[in-house]
Amino acid sequence: MLDNATYTPRLKTLYKDTICGALKEEFGYKNDMQLPKLEKIVLNIGCGRAAVRDSKKAKSAQADLSTIAGQKALTTVAKNSIAGFRVREGMPMGAKVTLRGDRMFEFLDRLITIAMPRIRDFRGVSGTSFDGRGNYAMGLKEHLVFPEIDFDKIDENWGMDIVIATTAKTDAEAKALLKAFNMPFNS
Repeated sequence: MLDNATYTPRLKTLYKDTICGALKEEFGYKNDMQLPKLEKIVLNIGCGRAAVRDSKKAKSAQADLSTIAGQKALTTVAKNSIAGFRVREGMPMGAKVTLRGDRMFEFLDRLITIAMPRIRDFRGVSGTSFDGRGNYAMGLKEHLVFPEIDFDKIDENWGMDIVIATTAKTDAEAKALLKAFNMPFNS
């Protein structure tokens, strides 16, 4: 789907056609280069104690994250040994993947339109999870909300962190950008 040269993600087209003009009007930008845009989306699954007990759990998390992202995930390893937690340096502890370009827009579209509505008792995401520099971080309690994951074939339910990095200078600009993409903020 993403390999077709004529295919453009829906949110990328929306950004170019509608969102740019709205942000220019709202914040009074004089130049298109001042407009905030999505830079990357980083997905992370940490296995924690499950990886300490069974080293195959990190491989399972990596496979699930690769399926969700549509590109190969990297295994994250422990930087330090911690005897109290039975963690050794270099032990696989989870997986992460960085999405850019068309895959980033595709993932954001699936997150907002498919995955978030499938979350139980969902009332929107926090509007205060910005870092002060225009980046947004959120967490999911279970990765099963993504339709790519086959419920019958998973061995463990993983939580996941999602960080959306933007070129916005302030949190207000970043929030306006994400709101334009229909991110369901609760405040």
